[in-house]
Parts: sequence; structure tokens; C-alpha cells
Amino acid sequence: MKKLINEIKSCTTCTTHLPHSPRPVLQASSKSKLLIIGQAPGRKVHETGIPWDDPSGKQLRKWLGMSNETFYNPNIVALIPMGFCYPGKGKSGDLPPRPECAAHWHDTLLNKMKQVELTILIGQYAQQHYLSNTKENLTATVKAYKEYLPYYLPLPHPSPRNRFWLSKNPWFEEDVIPILQQTVRKFL
Repeated sequence: MKKLINEIKSCTTCTTHLPHSPRPVLQASSKSKLLIIGQAPGRKVHETGIPWDDPSGKQLRKWLGMSNETFYNPNIVALIPMGFCYPGKGKSGDLPPRPECAAHWHDTLLNKMKQVELTILIGQYAQQHYLSNTKENLTATVKAYKEYLPYYLPLPHPSPRNRFWLSKNPWFEEDVIPILQQTVRKFL
């Protein structure tokens, strides 16, 4: 696993498509029990090289009810984005994750992670890639979370930009977050 992670961190496949030099960001272990698949690192995460080291990560850890120490323990939590490098800025936020990463690396990574019991899919890119029966939109997919358990749990992105979505969908924090925290406690 260590060799594979080093290969991924040395990847330059999409160099010509990135606004900066490649800096693949991930965390994984063959012992990981909880897998979180997000979109792609943001600018701050690109700079630090630490997955979810930004306001979105702080919100995600709050939703999970998890300390930084536990979250950053690869033997408990694997953090794998759909795109391993920062894709750059778009008109209304970061650009979508580069498609090369998941196609090239995900199967190999997941085959080495035999102890994963739950995969949390954050955002539409991860959900559309891993769920064969997504609903008409992210809101409907997240609302149907029970259909995907016990192996998958779809979540919206915890970005501060999603404040409007959270205020418009109070059922998420009332219904889904307690289930998320209860399920995650099994792995701690």
C-alpha cells in the first residue's frame, strides 16, 4: 500500500490540465475501515498537502462527530478524492475533479483496502461514479440515503458555499447527521 500511495503522490498524468504543479493529496491504509470519497482538493489543501485541511474539512469532522486525531488516522479513515489534485478555480467555485484519477487509481486502491466497511460519498461526482441508482439530483440521492446503507452513505459537500442548501434542507441535519454519527462510532 505504501508503494501505491507513493506512486499516486508522484503522478503527473494530468499536468497539462492543472493550473499548478500536480500535488496529489490522499490518505489510506490497508487497515482503513471508513472510506471518505470526496471531490478534489481545494486551493488550501493543495498548499498544505493535508486532506480536508480547510473549512469544508472542519464541517465534515463536525458532521462525523470525529476528532482531528481520529480523522487523520489512516488505519481508521481513508480520504480519497475523485481527483487527487487541485483542479483550479471556475466561475462559481473550484472546477470539477479531473476524471483521470478515479479511472486510473481508484480500483487499485480499493482492492488493497479490504477492511472498509462504509464508504461515504461526498458530492455528486463521487455519488454518480459509485452508485448505480442515483436519483434525479444530489438532494434526492442524499434524502434516499437508507437505500445505500450499509455500504454507502451519500452526503452533500460540507463547503461553506452550501449554507443555502443546508438551510433549505433541515431534514439533513435532523435525520442524516445522527445516523452518520451513530454509524461512524462503530469504527472508533
